Amino acid sequence: MPNQDLTITATFKGQKKFFADGKTLALAVRKTQLKKLKEILQANEERLYEAIYADFCKSTFDTYTTEIAILYQEIDEAISNLTKWAKTKKVTTNWVNFPAKSFVMKEPLGVTLIIGAWNYPYQLLLAPAVAAIAAGCSAVLKPSELSSATSALMSELINQHFDPGLLRVIEGGVTETTELLTLSWNKIFFTGSVRVGRIVYAAAAKNLVPVTLELGGKSPAVITEDCNLNMTVKRLVWAKYLNAGQTCIAPDYVMVHKNIAEAFIGAMRSEISKECFSIENGNYVQIINNHNLSRLSALIEPEQVAIGGRVDEKDRVIEPTVLYPSSFQSKAMQEEIFGPILPVIVYNQLETVIDQINEGPKPLAAYIFTSNSSTRDYFLNKVPFGGGAVNDAVMHISNSALPFGGVGNSGIGAYRGKAGFDCFSHAKSVLQKSTLIELNLKYYPHTPGKLNWIRRILKLS
Repeated sequence: MPNQDLTITATFKGQKKFFADGKTLALAVRKTQLKKLKEILQANEERLYEAIYADFCKSTFDTYTTEIAILYQEIDEAISNLTKWAKTKKVTTNWVNFPAKSFVMKEPLGVTLIIGAWNYPYQLLLAPAVAAIAAGCSAVLKPSELSSATSALMSELINQHFDPGLLRVIEGGVTETTELLTLSWNKIFFTGSVRVGRIVYAAAAKNLVPVTLELGGKSPAVITEDCNLNMTVKRLVWAKYLNAGQTCIAPDYVMVHKNIAEAFIGAMRSEISKECFSIENGNYVQIINNHNLSRLSALIEPEQVAIGGRVDEKDRVIEPTVLYPSSFQSKAMQEEIFGPILPVIVYNQLETVIDQINEGPKPLAAYIFTSNSSTRDYFLNKVPFGGGAVNDAVMHISNSALPFGGVGNSGIGAYRGKAGFDCFSHAKSVLQKSTLIELNLKYYPHTPGKLNWIRRILKLS
């Protein structure tokens, strides 16, 4: 059994040596480790369900569909495609370098730090780890201390079954994270808030460490007059109140056309009632802690409550809440909500909607519900965002062929599937020249004749 008492510094040095010795590089080794990770997860599924329920009462159904299944998909895809992803790619060579050949090699970045988040504690820590292993990197994993039961279990499972030179979980809070950020990693991957993301970015900059930042923001959902209202509401309610709204790509607020606003609210009320959201029914969770419960409670302005609004402090539950009519001046519109509160703002012109969205930071996600292809294209071309969907919400994360990541204030870089492999890889460009011949055009003396030949050759290139 690997040593369980390694310090942060010892772990970092151990991984540096492990990687330098080439122990992560062979594709067969990477595939073996990925298979091993899947086997560990499968053998301990019940314990995974128990731990996350202890943290915030997430059901087996939701844990499997939103976390475990995604991890299995990521592992299987990496194993199946790793040989293709890692293959050296030949590229064209220009006439300037004739005779020669050119190619791009995929090189692992090295020793990496992955900092996860509490809201999807398994997926958001281990999916990047899958990508790191596939790319040939080693990784130190730092789970969120807010989801303490899942953190402890992942620490146990990873640290007991993997060489600490390859994978190692470091538990703790701000003190441990601060120490980790002082080290010269080859890559830092962080999932969390914009506020903490800035701290991570600043710390990484001191050592010029490349980062991927998966952050958040206020992700809009625009409901047009010509949408399929019943289907729109059904999908929107599921996406918003999944995980009690504690999802980085959940619709943060809705902008609905004035001609269907009342019908929309009526349909929302009916659909929320139909879904019977509760912990007992396995389709709802607790707010992660009392601090977040208080923060969210303060965003509920009683005069705006159209649906829900009740807060159970004892059980840390806020019922699905809709604020209508809301505005950009309301409390809930001043920060990312990250909870089961949905402001609904009425609009008249789509152009105004787009202007209002674009006045704020670029969101992690954006959604439009419409039956009009011109409206769809106008929205997609005018609104910058990390990723999103048309006539759905959140579900784009389930397609690993779509790189997942933010833009601007909502994040840097992307992962999932091949994008994850690339995230932890360096594309190393190589030009291999023949030694049989060498044109003297670039060498002294520099003559008008040589310059003319160079001009001709460059035109051919």
